Amino acid sequence: MKKFKMPETLSQEINNFELLNSFILKREIFDKNLIILVDQSNLINVFKILKDEQDFAFTQLTDLCGVDLPHEEIRFQVVYNLLSMSNNSRLTVKAFTDNSNSVPSIKKIYPAADWYEREAFDLYGINFSGHDDLRRILTDYGFEGHPLRKDFPLTGNVEVRYDPDQERVIYEKVDLKQEYRDFDFESAWKGFNYPENQNDIEESTDD
Repeated sequence: MKKFKMPETLSQEINNFELLNSFILKREIFDKNLIILVDQSNLINVFKILKDEQDFAFTQLTDLCGVDLPHEEIRFQVVYNLLSMSNNSRLTVKAFTDNSNSVPSIKKIYPAADWYEREAFDLYGINFSGHDDLRRILTDYGFEGHPLRKDFPLTGNVEVRYDPDQERVIYEKVDLKQEYRDFDFESAWKGFNYPENQNDIEESTDD
């Protein structure tokens, strides 16, 4: 196996590849990993170069995930992690999108992106144009919302239970009963007055 290609070396190789370098908006090195930011309109061209050119040979998509940044002007980030076995190198590609735009699917370039893109769609609501089967993969078909968005309620929108009268599983609006709950806001370490010695324990026992 080849020696691990350092991110500085990979960055210089990208600089030398004029077409690929022209697509990159920003780059940084974090924890021995090169991260490049690419406009979503250029993703297909970037991934074709990274996969097909022998200098890079990133033939494996190891991960694809979404990131929700609700306070940013462009809310969502799509993160792709690539691996080159022949060159022993890794690369992270990032692109931004929002509710009104979609990211081009890379399923035809990396077949492993199929379920990854469905997962990002299911959990974040990120749309991937050109994906031929973009539907939920982790939540139920009737699920409301996207559970990994920062504004998704912690209790969810609906709850599921079995109804013996209807003899089936039904959905109901979340209804949490609070009136019988006993809230204790004391610290587990500071809130309780522990007896300082054995005499205090015996006195309290006698009482």
